[in-house]
Amino acid sequence: MEASDPAAQHGTHIQEIGEFGLIGRLRKGMQTSADPDLLRGIGDDAAVYRIGDGKVHVITTDALIEGVHFVRTYTPLVYLGIKAIAVNVSDVVAMNARPKFATVTVGIPHDMTVEMVEELYRGMDQACRLYGLQIIGGDTVASRRLVLNITVIGEALEGEVVYRSGAEVGDVLVLTGDVGASYAGLQTLLDLARTAGPDGIDPDELDAHRYVIKRHLTPEAQLNVLGILEQAEVRPTSMIDVSDGLASEVGHLCAQSGVSAILKAVHIPIDLETRAVAEQREEDVDTYALYGGEDYQLLMTLSPEDVSRLDPEQFLVIGEIVEGADEAPRIKGPDGTLHPMQSLGFTHF
Repeated sequence: MEASDPAAQHGTHIQEIGEFGLIGRLRKGMQTSADPDLLRGIGDDAAVYRIGDGKVHVITTDALIEGVHFVRTYTPLVYLGIKAIAVNVSDVVAMNARPKFATVTVGIPHDMTVEMVEELYRGMDQACRLYGLQIIGGDTVASRRLVLNITVIGEALEGEVVYRSGAEVGDVLVLTGDVGASYAGLQTLLDLARTAGPDGIDPDELDAHRYVIKRHLTPEAQLNVLGILEQAEVRPTSMIDVSDGLASEVGHLCAQSGVSAILKAVHIPIDLETRAVAEQREEDVDTYALYGGEDYQLLMTLSPEDVSRLDPEQFLVIGEIVEGADEAPRIKGPDGTLHPMQSLGFTHF
């Protein structure tokens, strides 16, 4: 009979406090640096520290775990490599910084061949070329399942970095594209995998849902947005990437900035294919948009003056920042009714 762990019996289960509660508990137990070169540690899309000459490094790390973030059955390894780089680049971009270098640790299970690992790295190399960064090191280890852990280092001028904490009352909330598509793609792949015959998923079925599946398997970091903002001489007051769901990210911006927000449901951009998937599955498409996650659009706050200088078809106004540090963000329905918006989205544990 296997002995049980007394600490696990009497301690707090992680599910009780959730991912961000766990991070908060761990943060309290760690040494806090007084180094003046550290500008931002835990609590944003990335950490920021000075490197001299008015420049900073922006550094982030993220993991993709088989069975948690992806299933190899319907995830081509070249696509997985692309996605692994893109999701980390997205964190750097959300700080208004450009990626430069990356390190990669890969946990390789026994059923992967050399050629399969090469295919994975081919995808990462494609993404690196797209975003202008270079893999400069890492580690390869044996693992029971495929694990990717990537660190990306970006660079920016110190005064150009954008944090989550700068939103001000009167700012508008802006999205760089539609949301809910990645979740629709995931649900489509799961449905197709469950009904697939001995020859696998029908290619015609994949083609019918090409947009949402692409958004899930090969998301794109919005690096091009930085150039548009720079050319327009516009700097957001706060910014975050939509990785855990729109509602969750709005909650993060508000909590860090000491404000609240009102979103207008009719202004949240949702692609027609996303709507079709939700309708087919008899589910609420607004749930996809608000809580689905993995869209990797940028959510930012801008002054009304600055947003007027940008293309309204690319920088989509979905709400406004209002007073109320202790009040949850709300969403305004088509009838004008305000509803508290749960700060939910994808969380581990």
